[in-house]
Amino acid sequence: MRSYKFQIRPTTRQAQSLAACIEDHRQLYNAALEERREAYRMRRVSISYGSQSAQLKEIRNTDSAGQGRWSFGSQQATLRRLDRSFAAFFRRVKARQTPGYPRFKGRGWFDTVQWPRDRDGCRWDSQPHQPAARVYLQGVGHVKVNQHRPVQGVVKTISVKREGRRWYVILSCDGVPAVPLPPTGREIGIDMGVTHFLTTSAGEHVANSRYLAGSAAKLARAQRALARCQRGSRRRRAVVRRVAAIHRKVRNQRTDHAHKVALDLVRTADVIAREDLAIGNMTRSAAGTIEKPGRNVAAKSGLNRSILDAGWGVFFEILTHKAESAGRTVIAVDPRNTSRTCSQCGHCEAGNRDKEVFHCLSCGYLARADTNAGREHRCEGWIGPSGCASSLRSPRLQPQE
Repeated sequence: MRSYKFQIRPTTRQAQSLAACIEDHRQLYNAALEERREAYRMRRVSISYGSQSAQLKEIRNTDSAGQGRWSFGSQQATLRRLDRSFAAFFRRVKARQTPGYPRFKGRGWFDTVQWPRDRDGCRWDSQPHQPAARVYLQGVGHVKVNQHRPVQGVVKTISVKREGRRWYVILSCDGVPAVPLPPTGREIGIDMGVTHFLTTSAGEHVANSRYLAGSAAKLARAQRALARCQRGSRRRRAVVRRVAAIHRKVRNQRTDHAHKVALDLVRTADVIAREDLAIGNMTRSAAGTIEKPGRNVAAKSGLNRSILDAGWGVFFEILTHKAESAGRTVIAVDPRNTSRTCSQCGHCEAGNRDKEVFHCLSCGYLARADTNAGREHRCEGWIGPSGCASSLRSPRLQPQE
């Protein structure tokens, strides 16, 4: 399966219809949530998706100029979205995690509408004889699409998303053929970091671009201007769009960087061993409580910001998808003790590492700490003929000064 995201070019009237479509689906989501809350509060009754979906016909007949003009399937998808939120809430309750009860969606928190089936209130490439691709949406019409690459596979679902003043269509396709790359006979391990974005087992470094830090001054000025605006004013809406545009640019830069680095790794190695990092735990706040305040809170918050700015989670997801399409293998290695384990002899001791330098106290192996960690990840992720990591240890790599 693969998703394609294209920018669409609606006319002024079509843009107004798209905004009205999102607003009506937002109100449907909030009304369904209100019904579930009140039913449980008043009668201790849980309402299912099936019972709410059965009410759609009556709602559409009653409000034909509003809810009745949109696709029945897209409204069902909105109700399923709420049902998934409640399923996730109950799953977290059973797992004794922070529950996070579903919330009502404000105007700025509901920007996507999905059509669950092609040709059911929507149709991709609805006018193939036109020079530009078009997508048909019920209640909106045939909207021009800026299709920058061909779509492969069978289109299953179509979604429309609003980002600021721009509109995008997202196609989820099934049966997309893989394009295996020729084998390279090479296995590498990678170690993620903040000083360097990643370091490979061959000692190659990829720089950390720090896109959020580069836009921090511009973002701070925009946020100060936002704080001075009066709520509900036209000027505040303009400044909100400016802040969102800065965040959107940072996100696009980070995603583009992850795509390029992942593609380079996939092209040069058959097996890629990476750390199985729990990024959520690593970026947890160090504030503590009033009774037990955290130590080095400012330093920890700065480290958390640097880790999130690097975008490790986005990179891991993109790397997995590209490797699957290219016929490569990505192995998630348990990161525990890999930074203090010698990649030559396997000796593990806290004294082996001194900040950025790794010096094995057993065999005397000397290397950069991130390079040794990348080689250790390669050892732990080795799936060669022997099937064990010891086959890649000394003398496969000679100590380097």
